[in-house]
Amino acid sequence: STIITTSSDYPSIHPSTDPSIHPSNLSTISYEKMSGATDSTPKFNTWSFDDACKSMSPLTPLNQAELIVGGPYGTENDGDADLVFVCHCSQGLLEGVAKELDDKLNGALSCILEENSEQYKNGSKAGSMTPTLRVIDSDADADADAKKFKRYVLVGLGLGEADDASEAAAKCGTVGRSIGKAVASRCTDEASPQLQKATILLPKKSMESASFAKEMAISFYSSLYVDNRFRGSLEAIKKPSIPARHLESVTVYTYDNDNDNDNDSKTAAKDEPQSMIDEGKTIAGGVHLARDIVNAPHNVLNSLSLADLARNIASESKDGCLTCRILDKDECEKRGMGAYLGVARASETPPQFIHMTYKSPAATTTTTKKVGIVGKGLLFDTGGYNIKTAMMELMKFDCGGAAAVLGAAKTIGALQPPGVECHFVVAACENMVNDKGIVPSDVLVASNGVTIEVLNTDAEGRLTLADALVYCDKEVGCEKIIELSTLTGSCMVALGKEVCGVFTENDDLAKELDSVSEATGESSWRMPLVKSYNDQLKSKIADINNYGTRFGGSITAGLFLQNFVDTKRVPFAHIDIAGPVWDDASGATGFGSKLVTEWIRCQGQEKE
Repeated sequence: STIITTSSDYPSIHPSTDPSIHPSNLSTISYEKMSGATDSTPKFNTWSFDDACKSMSPLTPLNQAELIVGGPYGTENDGDADLVFVCHCSQGLLEGVAKELDDKLNGALSCILEENSEQYKNGSKAGSMTPTLRVIDSDADADADAKKFKRYVLVGLGLGEADDASEAAAKCGTVGRSIGKAVASRCTDEASPQLQKATILLPKKSMESASFAKEMAISFYSSLYVDNRFRGSLEAIKKPSIPARHLESVTVYTYDNDNDNDNDSKTAAKDEPQSMIDEGKTIAGGVHLARDIVNAPHNVLNSLSLADLARNIASESKDGCLTCRILDKDECEKRGMGAYLGVARASETPPQFIHMTYKSPAATTTTTKKVGIVGKGLLFDTGGYNIKTAMMELMKFDCGGAAAVLGAAKTIGALQPPGVECHFVVAACENMVNDKGIVPSDVLVASNGVTIEVLNTDAEGRLTLADALVYCDKEVGCEKIIELSTLTGSCMVALGKEVCGVFTENDDLAKELDSVSEATGESSWRMPLVKSYNDQLKSKIADINNYGTRFGGSITAGLFLQNFVDTKRVPFAHIDIAGPVWDDASGATGFGSKLVTEWIRCQGQEKE
């Protein structure tokens, strides 16, 4: 029989004729198991009437196409490619390999370059592209039905003379990101069953840069992300197609205008960039995971299903280098986590305090730096009794910090950087409304004994982070701690949608984060911590309050968190990612995952 509800108190349940699919029999509804399911039936889990979903499945896979380094280019290399990207420097003329191809195509590339000079500007902007040139493949069968097009695209590497631009590209991951995005975009635009193989022709100096190759791979795979997990069977709705779904491989060939034929350099030009590309693909997998977490609706993603995901990440880690421990409500109560549990009280889904640990298989206590990475894990934020009056439909992104942390954990578990022990901590819960929830004027006691007067229940993220930071500092004993959170709208007002705010008193840590921000392309800006603003956090009845005023809100949030880390002993940075974690057009960005991954790797190198 069909199960129907119109009450707003319950999530909707899809019709089923299978008596086993009944709320009394299931804690989790799996749409895949429902009778009458078809290939277009969603295959994700959601709530039953009585119980929260306990698994976030499935996840969005990386595009199947392999990104391969093929070594030095020869005109015979693009023989089986359906699409050829010719990357060249801004110089007004086609030279080297581009000129060779132009001659082979009877000047067709020169023509398309001239016709589009105003828009393309000779490739002066990295990643700029000409329209696709289509020519009949001369190697195709004479039969008209067997003939196919070979496609050529000119891609700009940026300003400068040829050698200068190549060298600049080798030093700048920004160019690599632009090329990866451009290639993914055109592979998507040209998608068809006939587009199975593509080729990228790049100056050798570009691929000699580890950052160029790695960032190109990250950008390529990230640009092909589309979340179709929650699409259903309504045929009238056009669903986003899987980008470049028929693409099998993209092979990168290098060229040198100086005609360097040294065999050793050719081998190096192939082997080292391939390892960087493979590393970039792994990092892109972590970004994918972060986007999946933030994109997931609350009836799929809650504290239980996030904890289950963390366990799976640990169990799938290379050589078991990641472990996962989940503290339940009782364990948190033993530690006196009153701030975190106060926020969690109003949700019927129990809180899950996630602690993942990475230890390198080759680690020793004398060579390993212990660092903590904390992520805000509010799986949904209604605002509590200070209920939100706008944008509540976007409040699933309030777990953006947790998403970045778990995405980085997955990546670190695969890359296994030496010299560092990482502790990934997420105090997962929901900020809901019921008669058990905290109300304005309540006083909570954090696990370090600090009492907090709750002036605003919508300033709840800092309450959960308070106990997570104490845990990292006191129980784990981390030598450095960074924390990522979608904490304040004030930071969005100050820095916009592309830049995160970094709040730290430690100049060395600020420089580290600025360096990895530049390397990864995840933009950051150091913000002030004005000591006099602590006056806004004074309480008449408790040690501090949780809100301050609306002026300088991102600063007072950062000052609030400093009460829960011994900053004289432990370098600590709060990173507000509220702006860049979400894009209005494409949804979750996965922001922070790359930054955290690179910062962790630098810690290990620093220790060495």
